[in-house]
Amino acid sequence: MNQVGNQNYRQVKRREFIVKGGLLSTGILAGTTVLPSSYVNILGANDAINIGIIGTGSRGAGLIPTLNEIKGVNVAACCDVIPFRLEEGMLKAGSKAKKYTDYRSILDNKDMDAVVIATPFNSHSQIAIDAIDAGKHVYCEKTMAKGFTGIKSLVKKVSDSVAIFQTGHQYHSSRLYTHVVDLLKNGKIGKIVAFECQWNRYGDWRRSVPSPELERAINWRMYREYSGGLLAELCSHQIDFVNWVLGTMPDKVMGTGGVDYWKDGRETFDNIHLIYNYPDGVKAKFTCLTCNAKDNYQIKIIGDKGTILLDYTKAWFYPEAPQKKELGEVDSVSGATMLWNQGEVIPIDVAHADPSKQALLDFRDSILHNTKPKSDVNTGANTSVCVQMGLNAMYNNEIVYNQPAE
Repeated sequence: MNQVGNQNYRQVKRREFIVKGGLLSTGILAGTTVLPSSYVNILGANDAINIGIIGTGSRGAGLIPTLNEIKGVNVAACCDVIPFRLEEGMLKAGSKAKKYTDYRSILDNKDMDAVVIATPFNSHSQIAIDAIDAGKHVYCEKTMAKGFTGIKSLVKKVSDSVAIFQTGHQYHSSRLYTHVVDLLKNGKIGKIVAFECQWNRYGDWRRSVPSPELERAINWRMYREYSGGLLAELCSHQIDFVNWVLGTMPDKVMGTGGVDYWKDGRETFDNIHLIYNYPDGVKAKFTCLTCNAKDNYQIKIIGDKGTILLDYTKAWFYPEAPQKKELGEVDSVSGATMLWNQGEVIPIDVAHADPSKQALLDFRDSILHNTKPKSDVNTGANTSVCVQMGLNAMYNNEIVYNQPAE
């Protein structure tokens, strides 16, 4: 990765997965898709939006109680290929919900208005495409699609449909995060120079397996065939935020990682460290550890007039002190700043709901009012591209370039 002149660095050209099929010319990744104003939503029984949950693992089943709290939404079906997972989902959905082991049966149900896709990462694109073909609105959990072909195919399908498609980057719906993005774009911290993002946990991320043949189905996050590991499952939220703030894509990424702590046969890394380079020299660092949870989740946005620190539901502003710094000798470095006066630490208080609930509320409202979601196929595709760039960088030990179409 240090051999700067090596011609084997992977060149990932947007032309390869956007231009083919005419996607770039339709403005898909530029966010210009507009749904026809004449489109009329047809709701299910009792004027409620009937939603089927495809994939009732920890995330899919975890969203059911939240959906049950939302007025105008009815969890009408659950689907999973693992029996005990399906039963867990059904217990939360209630006795009136229908039970399926094949997602295509949900799609064949004419009373179903929408689906939540919370299956393994590698299956998102095909299930979403099938759902759109069946006339369903789609809430697709992050990361939206695996691999450049899957991204391109799904973007094309959504662009040709009138369905509402929302990607499950719930912080894109957070009113706190939206407020912070507005502050940043209005110059609150001056010129943005860097992002430092982490999502550290302590745990092997492994689920218990009642029978050996279910190992890969239950612990799919451990295997590269199905998963993007920590980058897709965790860092993708923070990548989505950086793209949102900067309004652009990175031009290159470098990174490393490994299976260095949990020696249990996993293929996806148990620690990752990446740097994405954005236009104007902005650098965004992403770190995930699974052997130390210190500081857990945080996003630090650094500017020449201050810093904003974000966690899941809170934010703080640290002004860069305007007074003259005292210079001297620090650790034998002449002219170093001896004291950094950080000034006042100011909490950023904004009333907001739980991000996952807000995202589902937004999905409901987009269906009811035929409006484009905040986290749509365009933002989802951009983040998916960044995830694939990062995976290629780590797995192939390369600097991966994202070149615009010529």
